[in-house]
Amino acid sequence: MSKIDKNSKIPLYVQLMDILINKIESYMEENDQLDSEREICEKYGVSRTTVRQALDELEKQKYIYRVQGKGNFIASRRVEQDLIKVYSFTDEMKKLGKKPTSKLLNFEIAEADDKILRMLKMQENELVYKISRIRIADDIPMMYEVTYLPYERFIGMTKDILAENPMYEIFKNNFKIHITSAEEVLESVLINKLESIYLDIPQGEPGLKIGRITYENKQVIEYTLSIARGDKFKYRVCLNNE
Repeated sequence: MSKIDKNSKIPLYVQLMDILINKIESYMEENDQLDSEREICEKYGVSRTTVRQALDELEKQKYIYRVQGKGNFIASRRVEQDLIKVYSFTDEMKKLGKKPTSKLLNFEIAEADDKILRMLKMQENELVYKISRIRIADDIPMMYEVTYLPYERFIGMTKDILAENPMYEIFKNNFKIHITSAEEVLESVLINKLESIYLDIPQGEPGLKIGRITYENKQVIEYTLSIARGDKFKYRVCLNNE
């Protein structure tokens, strides 16, 4: 749709939204400035009220952001992730042309509680590495995550090693681990106060909680609980009949 059909039963602001979304997704880049309200009115022959209603919805849906006194700009794109194979944050960001980094918040050897023991299929009183990080792309915090690793499988893991290398590269190069599969559970959440500080977004914003269990054959080697910004990620699941 590139024109407004005033005889359609579809509300004018919805038609205008569809046109602008197509333009944003097809031709515009992050932080590009959208046409002014007056220019949109003239281009599509609609009222200022219709334009403002469409822009309000686009802002709510995170397609645009507003700068007081300057206008409307294209918001940063959500990272689209296909859930069809094991992936790493670092590799996915690089594919998108972004610079991935991690900020290490905490590294400790700890006693695992019942939930972590169950997730890692470990016995009572066994120890784990507990690692907290903020995952960053192009200097924007994207995810807050806490990872648990079986201590006995990763003896020799240090804070310095983690600070210098992506975790999955450490698995492969330092511990000769070959990841064969992973399971993920995703659910919607509202960002709490602590997460809002780490992710630099307001408390109560939508987010995604992602629980991942990673395997080498049948052995669990990692359990990670991540909180991803809802405005930065979009996940896609591919289904077939085979």
